[in-house]
Amino acid sequence: MKNLNVVLAQLKPKLRDIPRNIETLSGILAQHQRADLVVFPELFLSGYTTSGLDELALDPDGPEVREVSRAARERSTAVIFGAPERAAGAIANSAFCIDRHGNLTGVYRKTHLFGEERGAFIAGDELLVVDLAGVKVGLLICFDVEFPEVARSLALAGADLLVTISANMEPFGRDHDVFSIARALENGLPHLYVNQVGTGETFVFSGGTTFVSADGDHLAETGASEKVVALSLDLHARSETKPENLRPQYLQQLRSPLPVELAPKH
Repeated sequence: MKNLNVVLAQLKPKLRDIPRNIETLSGILAQHQRADLVVFPELFLSGYTTSGLDELALDPDGPEVREVSRAARERSTAVIFGAPERAAGAIANSAFCIDRHGNLTGVYRKTHLFGEERGAFIAGDELLVVDLAGVKVGLLICFDVEFPEVARSLALAGADLLVTISANMEPFGRDHDVFSIARALENGLPHLYVNQVGTGETFVFSGGTTFVSADGDHLAETGASEKVVALSLDLHARSETKPENLRPQYLQQLRSPLPVELAPKH
């Protein structure tokens, strides 16, 4: 596989201004025409909010998604972005995946909702691995990354790359730094983590967008300000000093679930 040219867009979206955020997204694609994949944060098109979602939620076949699809097709670039989605009579916190031909190839609905999200969104009931830019991408959204089982399930399903889009806030920046490394290292998969920054409606978002190698090494970091990072990734590159004992096929040896015996109290 050739190197994957990736752009990580750590940005502060304009709250409740979908046209402005689509304009920003399209501008990033125009500035990075060699990119195979551009990744934007959780709820990027709407900005992070848990209120007034009825007026912000998108239909997968609606005009907003078609506009992003057109931009992806014109630049021949795959795109992952977050937005509230109308789903099953409710609203989901979703990651939209568009390939370089402008086709919507998958929508992942966040399965682990955090705090007030539980009253605002419907939780997804399945995980997603999607083909983008010649790579099998396993999707996570923010709080999902804190549960090892999510990334492990995606690895066992054949993902080549983990991608987490996030709107992680202070004081939890350190948490996601640790979790992004752990999910890569324990599954032997590279991991792209893209977060929002700046002061939002309720929270201050911590940034920390990063690319973590399959060995758990930070190969790119962005800090806590707006920054767009372009990377050329060899997804199969590994440390020459570490044993290759974390390749995905080794995950097949996992014995799960195992019974737990509770020792008697004395």
